[in-house]
Order: sequence, then structure tokens, then C-alpha cells
Amino acid sequence: MFPIAHSEVLAGDWLAPIALGRERDVEDLVRRLDPPTPVAPPPWIAVVAGPSGSGTSTVARRAAREAADRIRRSAPASLPRVLSVRAAGLRGTHGVAAALLQRFDPGFDGRGFPVAEIVAGVLRRIRRDPRPTIVLLDDVEVGGPALGPIVRACSDPDRFLPEGESGLPPLWTIVAGSSEGLATALDGAAPGSPLGPFLELRPYSEPALREIVRDRAERALGRAPPPSLVSTVVARSIEDGGGSRRAVDLLRRELLGGRGRPRREGPEAGPEGRIPVEPRVVRAIGGASGGVAARLGEVRRLEARYALEEGARPLPATTLWRRIVRLERAGYVRREIRTGGQGGTRSVVRVLTPIDEWVTTRDWTGTRRDAAR
Repeated sequence: MFPIAHSEVLAGDWLAPIALGRERDVEDLVRRLDPPTPVAPPPWIAVVAGPSGSGTSTVARRAAREAADRIRRSAPASLPRVLSVRAAGLRGTHGVAAALLQRFDPGFDGRGFPVAEIVAGVLRRIRRDPRPTIVLLDDVEVGGPALGPIVRACSDPDRFLPEGESGLPPLWTIVAGSSEGLATALDGAAPGSPLGPFLELRPYSEPALREIVRDRAERALGRAPPPSLVSTVVARSIEDGGGSRRAVDLLRRELLGGRGRPRREGPEAGPEGRIPVEPRVVRAIGGASGGVAARLGEVRRLEARYALEEGARPLPATTLWRRIVRLERAGYVRREIRTGGQGGTRSVVRVLTPIDEWVTTRDWTGTRRDAAR
């Protein structure tokens, strides 16, 4: 029904070039950061709070990019870095610290290392390559990791550096998430340097939500969307409590699932655009994720169990990974690739569309060829 030109636009972590409805908030946040040379003394920390779907991630990420652009324009020779980590889904402070260090060393395994040692490793690498740095801790939710130790390290890095080493290049910190999640995550983060007042966002107005849906749909379709599509998505989103996150999720369902069909993926697409994936793989993802997110290891364990129940051989790890890639291309899941180990650093499969709306088929050609590869 809706041929998609750019399905990547519908991904939950896609960042629009303009923060529709939040332009002033982005400007306010950049003003608080005051790059490239802040007037206020360090630490330079900004916090964005608001209800789910109010654009906290969009504001924080757009402000981080704008700050990096200002630094780059002021000194073309310097290449600012942005270290962005989503706290949701990570295992405690250890998981967040390990994810930060993996931005420098993708193969880092945090098992056996205390948080302070991992954070010190991050700071040492920043000092070793002295480039202006923006640390973005995003998607902080209720019950999420405590970020106090990490924010304290960014506030007073000399305490975490080895003896004889001191001083870092300019370092900014942005923390974004729900108001309730931030209240607990930042408890005691910087006793000598209060973090407030926060940049508090209100829910999107209906006109702003309508513009966001229209813009996202137009970018995905490559043409102006039907007005009825925009009206339906906005109305259902408001009925469900509003918020851009819910609106984009509903738009994704309209374009890729339910009444619409997934985009064909060339030779990997099955009959009528159905995605060729064994039913037990879909069942394993559903059982391991609960419809939200699952570690890849748990998906593999369930797939192997269901295969044995069917009298079949479990899929090899690479073949199972190909199935997940197919589902990701259809817009059903998103892979969050992390190295294995303690601290929430395992690969995660995040469900984007309700599993009962997936359009898959067990009949296709090429399975043996895939396995042979």
C-alpha cells in the first residue's frame, strides 16, 4: 500500500536534521553549553528532562551536534568528538561506563573491572587524544542505571586520572531522559556543583506532533503523505497519551506493518514481500524479548530449544544473525551491537513493531545456499 523509499527514516534512533517544535529548546541548550569557549568555569553540564515522547533525545542529540559544529568552525584544525550512550537497556553504572570505553575500544570487555577503573580508562583516552569532547548520556528512564559516578568523573576528572596526569581538553556533559528517571539517576552526581535547573520540556502540542508525523512520513515515502494518514496517526497518538515516540511507532506500523507491507529486500524477500524467517525464530524473539528487547544469547537459546522440539537442527549463529538482519531491514527490529560480557554489553535485539503484525513466510528459496555460505 505504501512503497517506502527510505525505511531508515522510520528507525527509532533516526535523528531529523531539524528539531521540529524544539528549535528554541535546542538553542537554549547550546547556549547553556556555551561552546567553544564557555564563560563559566567547568564543569559544563546540561540536563534535559521531560515526559516520554517530548523530544528530550532529539534536543540533546541536536544540541550535541550543534555544539560540535561550533567548535569545528572556531578551530577548523580541531575535530571534536561526541561520545553518545543510551542508558536504557544497559546493566547499571558498569554497563554505561563500559559502553563509553567501547567508543574508543570496540573490543573492550568490562568483566572484572570496577566502574572507577573503566571511567578512568575513558578519561585517559580523552587526555591521550586531546580533542574537545561532548559526553551524551541519553534515554535515562525510571529504574535505569545510576549515573552519579560518571557525572562526577566528568565534573572532576583529575581525581580519576593517574598521579602525575592532570587536565583534559574541553569536556561537556549532556544528560537527557524522563524527569523521574533523572531524579534518581543523578542523585548525588555532583554534590559541590548542582546540576539544576534542568531544561524541562513539555509534551508536544498537536500542531507540532502533526508536523513531525508529516515530515517523517514524507521523508520515508519520498513524496507528500496522504493527509488521512497523518490525521489517523496523530489522532491515535493523542488518544494513547501523545508523544512523538508513540506517533513514530504508529507511523511505522502504518507504513511497514499491519495494513501496509514491508519493503521488499531483493532476493531475500519471499512471496508478496513477506520476510523469509523460520516461525521458531519469530517465536524465540517474542519469548526472549517480551515484545520489547532481548539479548541475542537468549534468542539463540530459545531458537535451539524450539528447533529440537520440532526435530530440526538449530540454526548456526551466523544464519540466525542473517534472519535478524532481514527483520531489521523490514523495520521490525533494531540490532544494538555490543561486545559480550558483564555490564549489559551483549548484543541486543530491540523490537520496533508488535510481533503479531510481522509479515513472514516459512516458504522461500535460498535457505541451503545461505547455510552453505
